[in-house]
Amino acid sequence: MKKKWEYYDTDLSAVQDISNKFKVSEILAKVLVNRNIINEKEVEVFLNPTREDFYDPFLMPDMEKAVDRIIKAIETSEKVIIFGDYDVDGITSIAVLKKFLSERGLETAYYIPNRLEEGYGLTIDAIEKIAKDDYTLMITVDCGISGIKEVERCNELGIDVIITDHHEQLEELPNAYAAVNHKRRDNTYPFRGLAGVGVVFKLIQAISLKLKLDAKEYLKYLDLVCIGTISDIVPLIDENRVICKLGLKLVEVTKNLGLRELIIGSGYKEINTGAVSFGLAPRINACGRMGHPYEALELLITDDVEEAKNITRKAK
Repeated sequence: MKKKWEYYDTDLSAVQDISNKFKVSEILAKVLVNRNIINEKEVEVFLNPTREDFYDPFLMPDMEKAVDRIIKAIETSEKVIIFGDYDVDGITSIAVLKKFLSERGLETAYYIPNRLEEGYGLTIDAIEKIAKDDYTLMITVDCGISGIKEVERCNELGIDVIITDHHEQLEELPNAYAAVNHKRRDNTYPFRGLAGVGVVFKLIQAISLKLKLDAKEYLKYLDLVCIGTISDIVPLIDENRVICKLGLKLVEVTKNLGLRELIIGSGYKEINTGAVSFGLAPRINACGRMGHPYEALELLITDDVEEAKNITRKAK
């Protein structure tokens, strides 16, 4: 089979302009032009993203409702459970949200379906189990946007549901208390490429803004958000690039005991997207694929060094 190569008709004057203005090589400038990153602000964000380059989280559908409901749960010490997926995106999503809410004084339970027995996403059986334990609020991460019947069952059982997801919606939305998803048809959020953990990051950013917390209270989780984002193979452009550029710096000096042990066990000396994709992610994924996702989650939320070391040994 003959291959047909296609070449970009590059605007050489734009290449030269970017190269001169930003003091970068013409090769890099050409890549930017070919990706249609020409606007001065866009080039600056691509090359040197900062914490100021995150979009307003309240532009995301239902974010205000979700934040107000969670703050109410914090104030009343409500019984809350986080329902997440068993892959790296889902595991990091649960870890980030659970740790953030714990620091706000709200201890949450979590439910991860067994890949081999339950499959992906919400199920009626799982909802029935959750209801028996008297939970009144369930927050989904990296799943839920297709759970029409499951959310309706939650409503019947008196469980409010806040969906956070990044998958495409079906013909209709579940009748949830809030459905935070930048791929909703009525979305006005500027970027549609976030992973599930990216949506969770926007949620904790929004809660932090509402509670007038210091920015470090949500930015410190960018190490885990970065891991989940890279692992989910979403395009590393726009806000994802900001997450990963800042997040990789945090991964190098992470205070997360489990992540630190995982890095040591992987043998990678330099932390970059390759180290995450081929060194860290497969080790976290292995637990979920073998039907033991709770071990991967425990690794990322533990405050016990020995426990982190023991779980890491199993993941090798």
